[in-house]
Amino acid sequence: METLKYEIEGHFLADEENIGVITLNRPDALNGINPKMVEEFAELLDKIEKDDKVRAVIIRSASEKVFSSGADLKAAASLASDPKAGRKFLEDGQALFRRIENFPKPVIAELNALVIGGGLEMAMACDLRVAAKDAKLWVTEVVNVGLIPGWGGTQRLPRLVGIGRAKEIILTGRQIPADEALEIGLVNKTAPSDELHSEALFMAQQTADAAPIAVRLAKKTINMSYDVTLQEGNKEELEALLETTASEDFGIGVTAIFQKSKPKFKGK
Repeated sequence: METLKYEIEGHFLADEENIGVITLNRPDALNGINPKMVEEFAELLDKIEKDDKVRAVIIRSASEKVFSSGADLKAAASLASDPKAGRKFLEDGQALFRRIENFPKPVIAELNALVIGGGLEMAMACDLRVAAKDAKLWVTEVVNVGLIPGWGGTQRLPRLVGIGRAKEIILTGRQIPADEALEIGLVNKTAPSDELHSEALFMAQQTADAAPIAVRLAKKTINMSYDVTLQEGNKEELEALLETTASEDFGIGVTAIFQKSKPKFKGK
């Protein structure tokens, strides 16, 4: 792949390696997201989804300077010069981030240094976010570029931090330090830079050790809560719960509780 690297890792306390690690690998372009990266990312997610060995995913950066600077400026320029190509780039980016959000396996964003624009939108599409203590999160489109966050930023940010804070972050374009991001719920955890990947692996391993069917259905029903009434959500929740009770993993979990042992879920 031209824009990404991929390998399977595991936390040092784990019995096996079952965490897929996707590394944004355009350091010379500050990991700018271009059409090629979007294409390769979608293809890689197809591969990971079919790999039953992989139970969780981490997205990280190959650069120490930046997680991602957002949309590649050359690609973004096509919005004006070639509206048809520009629209496709925007639509493909939105589709990719929805895919990350609804991916059947948990996805953790490992955020270092600067997390800018579309890079932050990618992170917000993930299930969990762990940031380096010196990281800064930044929505620059309105103030610096004359655009709006177009890859879900105006929709996911209010759901994470509330509409008032989302408007402030987007309309003022001020940098959000990691400690504030943690306080307002934009990230789930912070860690020293030299411990960031270990912390992301630990978080991913916790989700990887959980029952895959239950994880998938929990993600589905939580995401659904954005768009349905409580009554509708409870109905879907009940059906998901019944599906988990019919799984082999449920029996494994109950047996492990009585035996006071750690369950080894099979995803069946």
